[in-house]
Amino acid sequence: MSMSRGLQNCTPRPAQLLDSDVFRRQGHQVIDFIAEYYSRISDYPVHPYVLPGFLSRRLPEAAPSQPEQPDPLSAALNDVRDLILPGITHWQSPRHFAHFPASSSTIGALGEALAAGINVVPFTWAASPAATELEVVVMDWLGKALHLPKSMLFEGGGGGTLLGTSCEAILCVLVAARDSKLAEVGDGRIGDLVVYCYDQTHFAFHKAARVAGLRKDNCRVIPARREDMYALPPAALQAAMQADVEAGLIPLLLCSSMGTTPTTAVDPIRELCAVASPHGVWVHVDAAYAGSALICPEFRHLADSVDAVDSLSMNPHKWLLANNDCCALWLKQPSALVAALGTDDDVILKDAATAAATDDGVPVVDYKDWQISLTRRFRALKVWLVLRCYGTDGLRDAVRAHVRMAAAFEDMVTSDARFEVVATRLFALVCFRLRPPTAATSRCEADDLNKRLHAAVNATREGPYMSSAVVGGAYVLRCAVGSTLTEERHVRDAWKVVQDHATLILAMY
Repeated sequence: MSMSRGLQNCTPRPAQLLDSDVFRRQGHQVIDFIAEYYSRISDYPVHPYVLPGFLSRRLPEAAPSQPEQPDPLSAALNDVRDLILPGITHWQSPRHFAHFPASSSTIGALGEALAAGINVVPFTWAASPAATELEVVVMDWLGKALHLPKSMLFEGGGGGTLLGTSCEAILCVLVAARDSKLAEVGDGRIGDLVVYCYDQTHFAFHKAARVAGLRKDNCRVIPARREDMYALPPAALQAAMQADVEAGLIPLLLCSSMGTTPTTAVDPIRELCAVASPHGVWVHVDAAYAGSALICPEFRHLADSVDAVDSLSMNPHKWLLANNDCCALWLKQPSALVAALGTDDDVILKDAATAAATDDGVPVVDYKDWQISLTRRFRALKVWLVLRCYGTDGLRDAVRAHVRMAAAFEDMVTSDARFEVVATRLFALVCFRLRPPTAATSRCEADDLNKRLHAAVNATREGPYMSSAVVGGAYVLRCAVGSTLTEERHVRDAWKVVQDHATLILAMY
């Protein structure tokens, strides 16, 4: 047997791996599976009752050498149903109130499938021109829908890109700010660069600062207070920056928040920018969750001061039905990002970029220079489909429905004298807790009661799944309404579970 004949006999033909008829049949199998999952999702406890290692003990130690016969996909989907689904946290469950939503929609899911099926790698314009240009269009579409200033849009000299997560966005702007500042003061002063946040800032900022090579003790964490609605106080920021300047250090970047994770607090952005500006500090707004709310006119006042910042990021996958993963980042000066992350020294990539040059002077965007990695996904297709198929009015309706349900939950909490709402509700998150039962109840005892309540609520098989936070030194429960499948009855049922367990716990106090 010749070598070529042997290869023909043992190597599958490419057509068998991307056969349109096979794909059509398998695609129907997967879509039917997902549709059945959504129709039965309420049958699962939101959070699984499993122990570490539960899955590895039920799966083979090594991958199979041959496909399972007669239908390997059906066999694998059976294991997803029987082994995997019972062991996941069901983020799309209508009873999932623990975290900010990972919002899902049929169009978002199908957009993911479409992008995966086309499977392009648009790291440069030339690598896939339409993918790059669609992203440019989508970022201006989305920016206008969120009422962002024109200076952050491509048509106004700024621009945006779609990344995976807010963590990536924060790291990208931090590197851009770092290199811009070091170009002024010299690379040898990297140890003098200082960044600023507060105790409500997402931990991703601290991680990004470490990855960017900044000294761990040069991250200033300013405490937030209840009287400031847990927002970053400008006076405290000013004092911190002035002290650093007097100590010979260099203020670099402020990470402000529009919708903090613990309470959805919104910072006084314009006042913070006024403090940062004299020091040449880059101001970034992390609007991962609440940025989606800007699509509603009633929340647009929150963006009135965004014209003063350098960059802003938000996650359409959290509240705009775009499915994971999808983070939108806009900058006033994308050139700073490109200067820090550009890779024009690579001959292959440089040739591709050169081939993309046009005669009419239209600027070429090579998105590899806007992110940490080179390889990137065609996320713009998914967002474009969501905007096309739901429209901005449909997205507003989805956000408003969750806000109404959260307001209803807040009313239920305030109508029960045993409970208190700990932070002002701005969007669709309610932070609440049991009040101390007596005047003699210590803070530790009150926290313990709320910890027990939280554990009892989450241990209820048919009940809701909530999260917790420490706000103003007190342990609180968080009810975040945001699942696409959540209805008012799920919110009422969740409150009933909380009340019932509170009654049992207080009876034993």
